[in-house]
Amino acid sequence: MNKSSFKENTRYSITLKDESGKLRPANIYVYKLHDEFMIARFTDKSGMLNKIAYGDIIKIVKTVAVDPEARFMLPADMLSAKTWQNRSSMQTYSSSPGIGK
Repeated sequence: MNKSSFKENTRYSITLKDESGKLRPANIYVYKLHDEFMIARFTDKSGMLNKIAYGDIIKIVKTVAVDPEARFMLPADMLSAKTWQNRSSMQTYSSSPGIGK
């Protein structure tokens, strides 16, 4: 997989290679695409932001576009490549207009 396979502010069901090399299903919300990795939130887990390398994604099973009024917003600095240079995850609280989160 590469950057052109994904879009920002979109939900995906994917097959992901975990730390031990096993293939696992995952549901993600993509916030930001960078050249070598993406910043995404696992919607079926803790909700932490994660840095996911495109090479770790084996297959896209389902794609769901998110309406602008239902998108989760984060400050641009939290999603910059420089912020993610030395980290793989980050705890944060997102907000979505109209949903009360």
